Amino acid sequence: MRFVFILSCFSALAFAQTPAASSNGEAVYKKKCAACHEQTSDRIPPREALQKLPATRIVRALDTGAMMAIGFTINRDDRIAVANYLGTKEVVTGPPPSAFCRDRDVKIANNAKYVWNGWSPGNVNARFQPADIAALSIDQVRGLKLKWAFGFEGDASAFAPPTVIDGQVFVGSAAGLIHAMHADTGCLQWVFQANGSVRTAIVSVPQGNRHSLLFGDMTGWFYSVEAETGKLLWKVHVETHDSTRLTGSPTVYKDTVYVPVASWEETRSGDPDYPCCTFRGSVAAFRIRDGKQLWKTYMTPPPMENGKNARGTPTFGPSGVGVWSSPTVDPKRGVLYVTTGDNYSAPATDTSDAVLALSLKDGQIVWKKQITAADVYSGACAGQSTCGPDFDFGSSAILVNSNGRDLLLAGQKSGFVHALDPDKKGDIVWQTRVGQGGTNGGVQWGMATDGQRVYATVSDVGRSRQTNMTTDPRRYILDPKQGGGLTALKVTDGSKDWHVDAAPCPAGAPSGCSPSQPGAVTLIPGVVFTTSTDGHLRAHSAEDGKLLWDFNTMRDFETVNGIKAHGGAIDGPGAVVVHGMVFISSGYPRNGGVPGNVLLAFGPE
Repeated sequence: MRFVFILSCFSALAFAQTPAASSNGEAVYKKKCAACHEQTSDRIPPREALQKLPATRIVRALDTGAMMAIGFTINRDDRIAVANYLGTKEVVTGPPPSAFCRDRDVKIANNAKYVWNGWSPGNVNARFQPADIAALSIDQVRGLKLKWAFGFEGDASAFAPPTVIDGQVFVGSAAGLIHAMHADTGCLQWVFQANGSVRTAIVSVPQGNRHSLLFGDMTGWFYSVEAETGKLLWKVHVETHDSTRLTGSPTVYKDTVYVPVASWEETRSGDPDYPCCTFRGSVAAFRIRDGKQLWKTYMTPPPMENGKNARGTPTFGPSGVGVWSSPTVDPKRGVLYVTTGDNYSAPATDTSDAVLALSLKDGQIVWKKQITAADVYSGACAGQSTCGPDFDFGSSAILVNSNGRDLLLAGQKSGFVHALDPDKKGDIVWQTRVGQGGTNGGVQWGMATDGQRVYATVSDVGRSRQTNMTTDPRRYILDPKQGGGLTALKVTDGSKDWHVDAAPCPAGAPSGCSPSQPGAVTLIPGVVFTTSTDGHLRAHSAEDGKLLWDFNTMRDFETVNGIKAHGGAIDGPGAVVVHGMVFISSGYPRNGGVPGNVLLAFGPE
């Protein structure tokens, strides 16, 4: 992967900061970087090339770009230290004036009609857009054309879904920039710089005669920014653990915003010198008006030292149980539903790989239903017989009413879709297998339902461990033939209506192409939108799965902001459909996929 993909950002303020006194950039470079960058390879920039780059770009490459497979094993102080040791102090400027609209006024009505606000239309997380708001017929879907493309300058990842409100778009980026832009043209109105990469969807809420944008970043900070101007209203450090990531989108109910907290510590623990593990997943509630924390519920007890590994490094537990997805609100029962990840270290807890109901009022656990018990997984135990099976829940629970009965639908990395009874403390109503499942398999980021059927795609990616990282920085090599699949289930009993196999990558596809489908599903009446690690955005008939439309984003694009942009693997966000337009971010190299840096907007001819 060429060094031109190394990430940039708008300002050096948050990233080229002074590292902790204990961090020595030269020592970090010698231990983690020199073996690759001191050799000659077409795929790896030499040290001399890195020394010509701004430090901000180097730390971005380690955070979310070409070098994140290495960066995930290094704490952030050390990432900043090695970037400052290698790079220049040059401040990277923001978008050029030509990228901005002539009219930069942002106007949002409190009663806006055409809205996709946050992770899903509505707090039940069904990812279903009604016909009058989608304003897109099946025939129009067949004729969708690219209207514009926007390039995220210097980025190697594009993983944030846009929020769209009556022709107004808000979207984050790997560089930590929040962009306010016109939906019809893609021109910018303002940008805001966060402390870290922004992967979460943004939620807009009224604040008097103005509006607040709520979102988190990948370093644990959460923000409220004025929608009309991009002015910071408040920010809070939700979780200070070095490995914290806010990937799940916030959920709003009345005057409170609920923030899920996850972590990449399980990856970092592959270093035998790292004391695994101390992170605790949580959900925190904040008052929207001023950011005051109302409550915080941890998913595990505080970790305690419980032994040493073979290297003699202290070990800790319990840990983990991150909350990766957007919480689901149930006002009738006064609870918030969250799905959880695995434990990172022993002892295992009964909150991992589970669906939990938390009190909206104070965060107390009302009930919990564990689906997979004793799931302890991290880089520290990978390959051992006692490790895993790593069957996280990465997707939100969906609250749906089917034939007068409420159900919670939850898709799991095990390859199963579960239906739970919210009135009986999560008792299982039905379970149906839709994929093979595995560490990087099964249902990953989200399903969609209209109350009659639930539509699920699976990852089930085929991958092998990279054995020559001295010439190729990717951690995994993806199988171009294995993975993916779309299944429609009846909500009432979980029986299968239909299934569509994924199309394998064609001959000549770039290395990193995979037919796996980890991204979230989107549904409008008659149409299911799916994404894939092969870079395709597809539309299927909701009735029988037949392909209606297909667009390959894995190519170069001319952009409205004049930035060189390329699409890549799509992993995480699904399509956003509102007022006759379809939006998708393309480019995610995390698991060996193809990088990219583009936001695309489609509309009918």
